[in-house]
Amino acid sequence: MDLILWRHADAEYGMPDEARKLTAKGERQAQQIGRWLASQLPEDARILVSPAKRAQQTACALNRQFETRGEVGTGASVESVLEITDWPKTVGAVVVVGHQPTMGRIAATLLSGTEENWIVKKGSVWWLSSRVREGRLEIILRVVMSPEFL
Repeated sequence: MDLILWRHADAEYGMPDEARKLTAKGERQAQQIGRWLASQLPEDARILVSPAKRAQQTACALNRQFETRGEVGTGASVESVLEITDWPKTVGAVVVVGHQPTMGRIAATLLSGTEENWIVKKGSVWWLSSRVREGRLEIILRVVMSPEFL
């Protein structure tokens, strides 16, 4: 399984939190990563997006259909995201467009075995894969991509 964690791009400050929109910088970030990610993703990738406006706008940069799921919204737990993605059992790729601190906590949990507050930069993608070798689950960090590198 491939699990692609995509943190929403730069957003304006304010309240209510769910209604915050992307800034002009955030729009550019989403477009940059969206173009790159669209060229890398398999056609049948499942895309799960937080209901927050900034995550919705970020996901739109992929120009693909996606599912809006509260389980990946603001304040989501590592467990809720891994459960809805069916990690690591699903065959294929799942993209999660979500928020900090959840994205960083998922990366930390999968890569280190401990839920820590790792930082996933705004607009960035962490692409992880799972495989079984000699009866053991292995997690592979395939790529970390940030908009400023595109």
